[in-house]
Amino acid sequence: MAMERAQVERTGGLPATVAREKLFRRILGRQPAAWLYLMPSLILFAVFVFYPLFKTIYLSFFLSDMKGLPTVFIGLDNYVRLFSSPEFIQSAGSTLLFVLYTVPATIIIALILALLANEKLKGIGFFRTIFSSSMGISVAASSVVWLFIFNPSAGILNRILSLFGLRGINWLADPNWALFSVSLTTIWLHLGFTFLILLGGLQNIDEHLYESANIEGAGYFYQLRRITLPMLSPTLFFVITVSMIDAFQTFGQIDLLTKGGPGNSTNLIVYSIYQKAFINFDFGSASSAVVVLFFCILLVTALQFKFGERKVHYQ
Repeated sequence: MAMERAQVERTGGLPATVAREKLFRRILGRQPAAWLYLMPSLILFAVFVFYPLFKTIYLSFFLSDMKGLPTVFIGLDNYVRLFSSPEFIQSAGSTLLFVLYTVPATIIIALILALLANEKLKGIGFFRTIFSSSMGISVAASSVVWLFIFNPSAGILNRILSLFGLRGINWLADPNWALFSVSLTTIWLHLGFTFLILLGGLQNIDEHLYESANIEGAGYFYQLRRITLPMLSPTLFFVITVSMIDAFQTFGQIDLLTKGGPGNSTNLIVYSIYQKAFINFDFGSASSAVVVLFFCILLVTALQFKFGERKVHYQ
């Protein structure tokens, strides 16, 4: 009895079991069973996202052996070497150019196609299927197709140029054209997904808004500017954000089309990380480049949410 009385006094006049239940409710909330449903996702995120992230940050402060194990702590030396490397500066510049080439072009072309596919015309379903078909093709398969298209002797692009009496271009071997060629491949590759998302956004716009505008005598471009684009702004914001992140992380088509050449003109940051880590086995330097890329993407995304979301209309 004395022990029970002491437990009650320590828990503020409540029995120990009741106090324990209240403590668990404070930690887990009113529905602790919800944590059981979240647990598989939390475990996957912990193993495949958070642990690799913190491990990469940890490795960026070390020299490593060929197995990727840290050997000597060197502090910020990897970062100093990275920012003083002409190769990394060139990779960063090529990456920014690649983003500027691909993201605006992909969104503008997809928006035009979505506006056309949203019209109520006979047989428009066939064109919707054609416009979105590229999202069902893998990076490897599409890159092989574009290798034949860019072929300097038998490719269709040089055949078209020869019809107009123009000289053929060595699309993937010329430093002046290689990044543009890879960008063209990427635009085509991402066009289907972007088109499908924008088409879904257009179909969610209330038809009564257009009916009211027609009654008032508003023209097509006035409706596009005053109704379609403002109501589509949440979808556009999502597409721009996702496209920017995808562009910074591009790897597959670079590896299959140019392998970073010619003259490192297409050696984007992600591909340079791959070369450092899995060809040169310099895991410390590669980890520092990964950390820099992570914070660059984080900064760009934060700026988009800070300034871009102000122009988004959710109603």
